[in-house]
Amino acid sequence: MHCNTTLTKDEIIRYSRQIRLAEVGKEGQKKIKGASVLVVGAGALGCPVLQYLTAAGVGTLGIVDNDWVDETNLNRQVLYSLKDIGKPKPLAARERLKLLNPEVTFNVHFIRLDKESALKIISQYDIIVDCTDNFASRYLINDACVILNKPLVYGAIHKFSGQLMVLNYKNGPTLRCLYPEAPHPLEVPSCEEFGVIGSIPGIIGSLQATEVFKIILGLDGILSGKLFMIDTLNFNTWISSFERNPDLAMITELGEYEDNSLCDNKSVKEISSDALRKMISENQKILIIDLRDKEDKDDIGFKTVSIPYYDVSRKVKLFSGKEAVVFYCRSGSRSTTVINYLQKVHKMENLYNLVI
Repeated sequence: MHCNTTLTKDEIIRYSRQIRLAEVGKEGQKKIKGASVLVVGAGALGCPVLQYLTAAGVGTLGIVDNDWVDETNLNRQVLYSLKDIGKPKPLAARERLKLLNPEVTFNVHFIRLDKESALKIISQYDIIVDCTDNFASRYLINDACVILNKPLVYGAIHKFSGQLMVLNYKNGPTLRCLYPEAPHPLEVPSCEEFGVIGSIPGIIGSLQATEVFKIILGLDGILSGKLFMIDTLNFNTWISSFERNPDLAMITELGEYEDNSLCDNKSVKEISSDALRKMISENQKILIIDLRDKEDKDDIGFKTVSIPYYDVSRKVKLFSGKEAVVFYCRSGSRSTTVINYLQKVHKMENLYNLVI
C-alpha cells in the first residue's frame, strides 16, 4: 500500500462521511486511496464488493473473470443490466464502475485464474478477495496467497445463507487449516443446482468489502481465524474459531486443481442400449440411474431410478450390492462426471455410461 498518497479537495468532499469516522480520518482515506485490491470473480459476490470498494475510493481495483453476463445473472448480480447481456463481465463491470468513481484505476483480467496465471496476477495487489463459486479456484487462490503472503477475504453463499472469513492475515490461518483438502464438486452444493436468493450475495459481499477496509486501516476485529456464518431464514449467526496448522499452512508451490467438470472420458466405460438389454437379461442386479432434470423425461426404454446428478453423493449407499450401475444423461457429460467421482472417491467399479 502506498503511504505517500495525497487527497484532492474533491476527494475530501466525496469521502467526507467516511473521513468523519474516527477509525478513518484523512490518514485512513489516504490508505484506502493507496491500496490495491484484486477481486477474483465479478459475479454475485464480486458485484457488491466491487461497488463498495469503488465507492469508498480504493485506488486500484483488479477484476478477474472469464465469464460473460447472462440473463440468469441479473437476479443477484445487480451491477449489470439487460444492456450488458453478452458482454465480458470484467469489461461490463469496469464500464459501470467508472460511472460510479472515475478516480479509481481498474485493471481488467479477462482470464480464468489458473496455475500459470495466479501468482503473476495476485502478486500485483495488496489484498485479495475471493468471490468465486468453486473449490478448485478457492484452493488455488488460497495457496497462491500463502506463497505470496497476501491477505485473503473469503466469501461463500448458498440458498438463504452465507459464510465469511479472512485467511492468511499476518501469518494467520489459511483455508487448508480449516479444510485441508478440497471437497469433490459433487459433494458440495452450488447456486446453479440449489439456487440462491439475490440479496444474500449482497449481504456477504458487503461484509467482504468491510473486511477489506478493516485490513487497509489496520483495525481490530478482523475475521482472521474465524468463520462467520449467517442463516437469514431464521436470522441465526455463528462464529467458529480455528487455528493455524503449521504443517497445512506450509505451501511453497502450487499443486493441481481439478475443474468442476472432472470429465475424464478415458476412464469411463460406455454401453449401448442393445448391450444393456443383453446384460439385463443375464443379470437382474443392474441399477439404471437417470441423471436428467425433471422436465427432461423422454422415455429411454428402461426402468430407471431418477436421481439429480448433484444428489448422487448422498445416494451412494443405493449403489452397493449391484453387479453394475448404469448412468444416463442426454449429453453424457453428467454421467462422466458422476462415474469419475464414484471411481475416484468411492473406489467403485462396474459403472457404465449409457449411450443411446
